This record gives sequence, C-alpha cells and structure tokens, in this order.
Amino acid sequence: MRFFHLLNFQHTMAWLFPTLIFMVIFGVALAFAHLHGRDSEASKKRITGRYADGIEERNAPYPLVMILIIAGTFIWGFFYIVMHGVLGVKI
Repeated sequence: MRFFHLLNFQHTMAWLFPTLIFMVIFGVALAFAHLHGRDSEASKKRITGRYADGIEERNAPYPLVMILIIAGTFIWGFFYIVMHGVLGVKI
C-alpha cells in the first residue's frame, strides 16, 4: 500500500496521456505520410482490380510510418537478443 494515494493517480495519468498522444500522432501519420515517387498520385487513382459489390483495388504507396515501426521492431528485437546473450541473462 502506498503512503500517498495521489501517486497512483499520477502514475495512471503518466501512462494514459503519452499513450493517447501516441495514438493520435500515429493515426495522423498513417493518414498523411507515405513515400512519394514519380507516379504516386497516378497509382493512387489507377484501378488495378475490380471485385464484387463495387470494391476496387488500387496500388497505393505504403505508409512511411509503418515501414519505420516495422524496421524499429526488428532492430529492437535483434539487439534485445544480442544484449541478453552478451550479458549472460537467460531469456
């Protein structure tokens, strides 16, 4: 049990607000950021396939934020395994 009950509230706010801020920034980044090439605008408009019920497929560019997050996850995982191996900590 903690001596100060306000500390629980402060820790909860310290976890909640950065998470909410990250979610908003991540959503905005997914909506607007992607790699731009010579034909990015044309490929967003060009229909590459048509499916039932009027669903159309386009070859749109992949969001840059997702590339960075996936790459960061793999890099973190690699160095996590290496550092645990170097330091001799059992996983």
